[in-house]
Amino acid sequence: MTDPRYKQLAEQIIGYSCRVQPGEHVNLRMIDIPDAMVVALIRATRAAGGIPHVDLYHAVISRELSMEATEAQYELEGRYRLQRAQDMDVHICFYGDSNSFESADVPSERMKIVSKYMREASNYTCNKRKWCVLAWPTPAMAQAAGMATEDFEDFYFRCCLADYARMKAGMQKIKEMMESTDEVRIIGPGTDLRFSIKGIPAIICSGDCNVPDGEVYTAPVRNSINGTITYNAPSIYNGIPFDGVKFRFENGKIVEAHCNGNEDKLLALLDSDEGARFIGEFALGVNPYILKPMRDILFDEKIAGSFHLTPGQCYDEAPNGNESSIHWDLVCIQRAEFGGGEIYFDGKLIRKDGIFTDPELAIFNPIC
Repeated sequence: MTDPRYKQLAEQIIGYSCRVQPGEHVNLRMIDIPDAMVVALIRATRAAGGIPHVDLYHAVISRELSMEATEAQYELEGRYRLQRAQDMDVHICFYGDSNSFESADVPSERMKIVSKYMREASNYTCNKRKWCVLAWPTPAMAQAAGMATEDFEDFYFRCCLADYARMKAGMQKIKEMMESTDEVRIIGPGTDLRFSIKGIPAIICSGDCNVPDGEVYTAPVRNSINGTITYNAPSIYNGIPFDGVKFRFENGKIVEAHCNGNEDKLLALLDSDEGARFIGEFALGVNPYILKPMRDILFDEKIAGSFHLTPGQCYDEAPNGNESSIHWDLVCIQRAEFGGGEIYFDGKLIRKDGIFTDPELAIFNPIC
């Protein structure tokens, strides 16, 4: 018997997140996902009047293709992906991580080729089409979260099937605060940053494009960041683990970068192109149910009491002019048990040790 939550999740993604309309072509990009969940998505798409299309992928195969990636191979693949991105009205991607480090041994110069030619299709999808990305609960994810598999599945569906419409109403105040702010200052262990977000829109993320969700993002004025930051959430990018990432900024540019291990790969990422050393996104994580990192960015960037400051490509909805083949959401958690910290908007304290100072925003404080 199929878990009834599969049907509930499929209907929420098709009906609420993507708002699929009759006649719309829906691309289902499924990476190591159970057939039963794919079937549930196909049925939900048809029930909404949409036309389902399926791309099936496997991480092990993608790694093998990337190991010997060539310009000719991925130039053609990139054109194919872009054409499909343009032909579809909606893009939904589920990925199941059985091994988060599957691509860790792919040479950085090969991954640079892959990123270079996949970028245009990815940007087109994010900026021109309706889309939604979800992780899938696997034993590997449960292990990363320090939970039993069954407990993690319950946590996953609780987060994914949350009342995002209710959260959206509360996020409006955060959006208004961001859009009326010039200078942001962030203080914490190993962190003392100043930058401007003046004139750049703030975007509410409440279950539309990512599930689970819970963030409000904008972007810094490209050349405005000065100071230092130490990220305390572990990260994975292109299958490579990074811990203890530290940056120093001068006039918006990362001029010094360190981490605990894999520092050569960190520097290689930052040297991908000019925009990789500038920031494309600043966001506050506000999902009160997500409390600790698990090396999965769809969860980690939503952690209650966190923020992320993202090297690389900005979003069209919150543009600061930065362009890059990378977009790397690195997370810093400021709750007291992670070392604490403060965020100021134009000199006013808005969050201390992960807790909002405005009582109206208490809905986003962590639920322990």
